[in-house]
Amino acid sequence: MNNIYGIMFCAASLMLLSACGNGKNAPAPAAENGPAGLIKAESEKLPTSNKKDKKILVTYFSHSGNTKNMAEQIAAASGADIFEITPVKAYPSDYGDCVDQAKKEQQENARPALSGKVENMADYDVIFVGYPNWWGTMPMPVFTFLESYDFAGKTVIPFCTHEGSRMGRSEGDIKKILPSAEVKEGMPVRGSSVRKSGKEISAWVEKLGFAK
Repeated sequence: MNNIYGIMFCAASLMLLSACGNGKNAPAPAAENGPAGLIKAESEKLPTSNKKDKKILVTYFSHSGNTKNMAEQIAAASGADIFEITPVKAYPSDYGDCVDQAKKEQQENARPALSGKVENMADYDVIFVGYPNWWGTMPMPVFTFLESYDFAGKTVIPFCTHEGSRMGRSEGDIKKILPSAEVKEGMPVRGSSVRKSGKEISAWVEKLGFAK
């Protein structure tokens, strides 16, 4: 009798071992949790940067020096090249005379001639364009500049100095001039605060993905 129970026990043990050995209850292959799986998971977490393989130019028109200072801060934060938009005929240094001339040029939809040009504009993928807000938009030399090059397929990022009027309608004007470019939302900074706005300017450049 004992021998019969022993034989039955052995048979049951063999059946149990056979069941554990089939594929239904076997643990997942080691490769699923091995180095290949870890590399994939880590790569999915890697941050992407807009700056990779992109050449950046900061262009600006400045009268009092505030926009120039902002442009230099953006160039420093992004590692970009820099180019000043300079009219052949300089604006009056007197504030009142300058305001009058700017208003007259806008009313006439003038395009002041510029001195110098960007020789290798085709090489740039991203162009920051800076200016003071004059009469609600860009000074007319900036219109001249934007109409002088092919911006198709480029990313254009405006920045502006002002004393209360922010970007005005300048972003809309840029989009009209450059319908084939991607025009990003601009950054306005009070002219009187530019020299104290380094952290904000650098944070903006980093948010855009163009920090060096």
